[in-house]
Amino acid sequence: MPRDEERIGRIQQVLSSNNWNALVCTLPENVLLLSGYWPVIGSSVAMFQREGAAILLVPDDERELAQQGWADEIRTFESGSLSDLKTTSESACEALGEIRDQLRLPAASILGFEGSSSFEPSSYASNFGFGAEIQTVLGRVFPVATLVDAAEHLNRLRSAATSRELGLIRRACHIARNAFVTTSASIEAGMREWDIAALLRSNLGAAQTDDTRCDGFAYCMSGPNSAQAFAAFQHTRSRAVKEGDFILLHCNSYCGGLWTDITRTFCIRPPDSHAAIIDAVLEASQKAISVIRPGITAAAVDDASRGVLTARGYGKAFRHATGHGVGFAAINHNAPPRIHPLSQEVLESGMVFNVEPAVYIPGVGGMRQCNMVAVNEGGVELLTPFQNLKSELILK
Repeated sequence: MPRDEERIGRIQQVLSSNNWNALVCTLPENVLLLSGYWPVIGSSVAMFQREGAAILLVPDDERELAQQGWADEIRTFESGSLSDLKTTSESACEALGEIRDQLRLPAASILGFEGSSSFEPSSYASNFGFGAEIQTVLGRVFPVATLVDAAEHLNRLRSAATSRELGLIRRACHIARNAFVTTSASIEAGMREWDIAALLRSNLGAAQTDDTRCDGFAYCMSGPNSAQAFAAFQHTRSRAVKEGDFILLHCNSYCGGLWTDITRTFCIRPPDSHAAIIDAVLEASQKAISVIRPGITAAAVDDASRGVLTARGYGKAFRHATGHGVGFAAINHNAPPRIHPLSQEVLESGMVFNVEPAVYIPGVGGMRQCNMVAVNEGGVELLTPFQNLKSELILK
């Protein structure tokens, strides 16, 4: 894959301004950031030098997939052997030592690494994480180097997508669009939540291609269950949907390691009370998106959506922030820009995030409209221009 020169330039700027010799990262989202490759198992290591060279260290069975990235060099280590019994960290340590000798980094190098917690989207049934052990590994390989926590800078780098990365996010949004449109046409009263979620999941999986890993996750919550969709953990159950229920359908699609966060809430013949909530949430969504542009604060976007819902009498039922950064992670409420009532973060061109005004009424149901947007010099690009009208959300 061609090198992402836009991304490379941004990383080099961080290294130069901090006088760091290199960044060494193991979290899949940061390996993706530094090399264009999204690891499967989580045991890969990416090293990016101040001069602009990116070296990728992956398990031997990920080499073919790693070639989809733009690293200058790919090294492998044995991920499992019957001839010896090594931990993943020990194998990575040996391979990093070989890279160190090749690069001839100054003995007193300054190396940035990940030193804080992070949300990490799932790429496999089980993922490896170096955790705090990465400091031990780096200490062994670079015994006199200075290790500095680069988490804040990495977080900032991930907050604005490059043209290449935005292209992958657009593709992931298109995958979601096709899946939502196809799935909603098949929803009927009597179907169970897990049937609807499985159908959406299947339609997301239909987008898988040989050249790029594209797929997604999905859940469905209906009726009173949908009132719990503001929680940190949301899950599909066996409840059968009925006429008049809110049917909250959510997906996190991905393409090449770049993610979306999208929700549509449908209803079969809604009662007047539900129709009023749909009107309010859609108006809040439109208002928030209309004010997005470079230079305004994230709090101003939250205020736009929250103001509409408060004016319509649903302010207390909007129980979470209006949005958060999306792209390198599917759901990370700490990812900038945080579209929160207290956030003074300033929006910049290239930032990608979700806008998700919602109303949750215990015992009744929840309505959320979650769109993906990208800030650009002209204002905003709506990345999810589908099913944003009331007529598209009311099912026959």
